[in-house]
Amino acid sequence: MSAALLAEGTTTLSDVPDILDVRIMAELLNRLGCDVGYETGKGVLSVTTPALPGHRADYDLVRAMRASISVLGPLLARCGAAEVALPGGDAIGSRGLDMHVSGLEALGAKIDVEHGFLVASAPSGLRGAHIRLDFPSMGATENLLMAAVLAEGRTVLENVAREPEVVDLCRMLRRMGAKLEGLATSTLEIEGVAGLTPVEHRVVPDRIVAGTWAFAAAITGGDVVVHNGEPGHLELVIDKLVDAGAEVIALADGFRVRGPERPKAVDVATLPYPGFPTDLQPFMVALCAVSDGAAMITENLFEARFRFVQEIARLGAHVRMDGHHAFVRGVPRLSGAPVEASDIRAGAALVLAGLAGDGETIVYEAGHIDRGYDRFDHALRTLGADVRRFDTSPKSQTDMQSETGLPS
Repeated sequence: MSAALLAEGTTTLSDVPDILDVRIMAELLNRLGCDVGYETGKGVLSVTTPALPGHRADYDLVRAMRASISVLGPLLARCGAAEVALPGGDAIGSRGLDMHVSGLEALGAKIDVEHGFLVASAPSGLRGAHIRLDFPSMGATENLLMAAVLAEGRTVLENVAREPEVVDLCRMLRRMGAKLEGLATSTLEIEGVAGLTPVEHRVVPDRIVAGTWAFAAAITGGDVVVHNGEPGHLELVIDKLVDAGAEVIALADGFRVRGPERPKAVDVATLPYPGFPTDLQPFMVALCAVSDGAAMITENLFEARFRFVQEIARLGAHVRMDGHHAFVRGVPRLSGAPVEASDIRAGAALVLAGLAGDGETIVYEAGHIDRGYDRFDHALRTLGADVRRFDTSPKSQTDMQSETGLPS
């Protein structure tokens, strides 16, 4: 959606999920002067970008979703200026913007922090540069890539993120007219062009959502077919699920997961792609919490991701923390209790853990789940889960939409 800012005219995206983050991003683009339309039920989203978009991304939207920072690079490239509020989003630890800022400065931008905003300008235009990221940050990779495609000259980005979503963005930019090489490698080479054209593009399937349903089957001993899931994007995750005793079968349009009667404990360490995704770490903790045996879960990316641990412990999980390690000893069954979601994945994982527990589990702050999942409770009910939704959480989806001015 941010890449649509790079080209005047209408960009059409298909397979776009109906989730709250898409609605937040749509409102942000609308405020930048774009016209965003979404066909509910069809997953088709259109962004009509004017000749000169606005360049200010306000705090009320950016604080709701950190990914809003992804407009910084495109706005600098198209408008020569950008004002983006310092972001908020999930409570999973600090995620600094140093690499975004230093990379854009290497491309010729001047960036200051004023009154809670990143204020950026490119008075002489952006120019190609050789940039090496300290860490393969997905957000920094995408921002610098989108800025570089319209920068004058050649840009080399080293140690970039290699996630399927980055590769998908590269393919979209190529179809828009960008000149870039090195897809799916740690080095991208970009030759800047004068302008891009809008395109129609099918969005890559969401591997984290696909992985969530795979864990749902493994945690509950269920049998789930994940349509449109791409097993090639989840190779290490699938290996770990198989080690835990699940059966995973590739299908023509996705894959099928049959969970074991009781999973076996599996050690995991999160790493950048193609390593084990940090977004699926809470689900692995939930799996090991009901497993036969003990496992060590190591979080190498976000220090506060383990906030989830104190909540699943309320369900009777045996978890001991030591720095960025969690030692989990499985129990036959968890025990229902009230818990609170701190982010998208923690919320979804707590729901799945509740399904593996005796009695009733109530997940508060469930509005977080809506940011990343399309009608999560409805999908679970179609799979046979006893799940219902009621508006008692301090910050429900309705509250979040009210705060952002979005339609309910």
